[in-house]
Amino acid sequence: MTQAVSVFLIDDHTLMRRGLIALLSQQHDLAVVGEAADAAQALRLVPELQPDVILLDNHLPGVKGVDAIAGLREASPRSRILMLTVSEDGHDLAAALRNGAQGYLLKTIEGHMLADSIQRAIRGESVVSPELMGKLVDALRARDSDEEAATAMDEDTQALSPLSPREEEVLGHIASGASNKEIARALEIAETTVKIHVQHILRKLGVSSRVQAAVYASDRSRGVDRQQS
Repeated sequence: MTQAVSVFLIDDHTLMRRGLIALLSQQHDLAVVGEAADAAQALRLVPELQPDVILLDNHLPGVKGVDAIAGLREASPRSRILMLTVSEDGHDLAAALRNGAQGYLLKTIEGHMLADSIQRAIRGESVVSPELMGKLVDALRARDSDEEAATAMDEDTQALSPLSPREEEVLGHIASGASNKEIARALEIAETTVKIHVQHILRKLGVSSRVQAAVYASDRSRGVDRQQS
């Protein structure tokens, strides 16, 4: 006979936990092995119990459910974590999946669908309440747009330089691999002046070596090329 899937409940409402225990106990292949009212209590119990599945509410006292996922995964690496919540917020949904939850279910789910979702999670499937799929797509699109905007902002920042025109000239020579003596000869200035310019460049760019300064110049150049193409 197949061993029952062990389930741990995390919900701050005692009545909700009692209802889930009664519901899941009707399934011969599921067994509730523990419960907790918040993340802190769960983290004290989960390491010893090592449940197959953790049903996690989002609105908990203290640490929010989506923020507790990482700690729970560390405490019980083999456990599959399913959010079971009333929150239909797309950001919570995306954050839960991004933090490592196996699925995100609403508390309006039917009992047999919850049992089925637990079994699917054990098989490694991701499970999301059907009515939330649209919000998941919107959240992922918004994240992609934010990442594109951040990339563009980084490129714009790189295109702007805190350096003076002379320091820009020195940086160009550094990027080409020239030594201080070679830079001094090319710009017809004293080598000690070049050294001062190099020190200012490193400080303004927040880097600690000529190599890092050269990488900065190269990255900025590629960013400008992408904007112009």
